[in-house]
Amino acid sequence: MSAKQAVGKNLYSVHPGVAMVRKRVSELKAKTGRSLEEWLALVRKDGPATEAGRRDWLKKKHGLGTFSAVWLAERSVGKGGEEDSPEAYLAAAGRYVEEMYAGEKAHLRPIYDALLKLGLGIGPEAKACPCRTIVPLYRNHVFAQIKPTTQTRIDLGFCFLKSSHKPPKRFLDTGGAKKGDRITHRVEITSPSQVDAEVKRWLKAAYDLDT
Repeated sequence: MSAKQAVGKNLYSVHPGVAMVRKRVSELKAKTGRSLEEWLALVRKDGPATEAGRRDWLKKKHGLGTFSAVWLAERSVGKGGEEDSPEAYLAAAGRYVEEMYAGEKAHLRPIYDALLKLGLGIGPEAKACPCRTIVPLYRNHVFAQIKPTTQTRIDLGFCFLKSSHKPPKRFLDTGGAKKGDRITHRVEITSPSQVDAEVKRWLKAAYDLDT
């Protein structure tokens, strides 16, 4: 399957995290003495019943680091399989978006659709890779993100790290530059009409910076 696949009427791409997970799985036995399947069988057979208990058991009894223990404990209770393969991720990507814009946030979906269309059209290398709570836009790295922050608005975040760009006051400083976060500015969008020429201009600037 290619890196891109149509999901509903939109186009999503495989999140870079999928390759990281696949690498972790392929290296697990060499680093820990057991494959993923072997660890999961052991945890389910001999480990505690709860995810938290399994996490602590893996750290204390088997000497695993926090990251590996948390990951294996989550996997042992059925979490995280969405990143096992491009196919699994793409099958989940559309569901993530549907869940983000369900219930009291359903009325935000037209705003999301307008922002996604703009983001994917901003340049030939633009990609959208949904997570559970945000949809990051990638070129080589994240250059923007779409987040339904409240029940009344979506925040479109921009990356202007190491840039002399000074967006207008409408674009709020997130403090990301000082913290090293990629998203340094955001603009609050409460209706599709606010996805305007100014938003497009600054989104293109963020895209162009990510070379």
